Amino acid sequence: MLSFWLPVATLWQRELIRFWRQKSRVLGVVASPLVFWIIIGSGFGDLSRFFPGALVLTVLFSAIFSTMSIIEDRREGFLLSMLVSPASRTSMVLGKVLGSATLAWIQGLIFLLFAPLAGLRPSAGQVVGLAGTLFLVSFALTALGFAIAWPMESTQGFHAVMNLFLVPMWMVSGAVFPVGSAHVWIRWVMLVNPLTYSVAALTRLLAADPGPGTPALGAGLAVTAAFGGVLLVISAALANRRGKVSSA
Repeated sequence: MLSFWLPVATLWQRELIRFWRQKSRVLGVVASPLVFWIIIGSGFGDLSRFFPGALVLTVLFSAIFSTMSIIEDRREGFLLSMLVSPASRTSMVLGKVLGSATLAWIQGLIFLLFAPLAGLRPSAGQVVGLAGTLFLVSFALTALGFAIAWPMESTQGFHAVMNLFLVPMWMVSGAVFPVGSAHVWIRWVMLVNPLTYSVAALTRLLAADPGPGTPALGAGLAVTAAFGGVLLVISAALANRRGKVSSA
């Protein structure tokens, strides 16, 4: 057990130390969704309606920046040294995902402080629920970012895939418009989109206007947790492919 959890804790700590040395990332990750939230919310005249979506966007941006470091680690040789070490590759994946998810979670909590500006004042119990749900969302999106970043050889390719895949995924998650008001085919896309359930869970915990057709809190939590678990398994499977050592 020690041989598994020691690499996990070491990589988790490494992600936090790396972040601490790059404090400008906090401004970039939190400021961009903040601007989107103010512009979109002001345009529609309802800041509270778009706050949960902006909160998820904060976590999404953090996941993109954090998991991009996998490509940098490959170039610098750190990833290769990890792959050929006695440590389990699964522990390496878990440590990396947990570290990056923790950073995304912290930045999400920072953005959550702006909730009163949208007229949202969750109770102490709701804040606890929001913090737990936000970590589930952070973990799931970070695991997704890991699975996408692992086979990538360049940061340019990584950004292209993330912008092509994750930004539309966020747009059809209920962050911009509710499920019930969407066109029929878009509604079906939204209902099979796991991020829809993450936005729904945060919306209901914030006591914001969920809009018609928004999934229930229990469904949101269950789908988000399952989404993160499946992606962690996929990430571990990708890392355990033996051929990846030589290409790293």
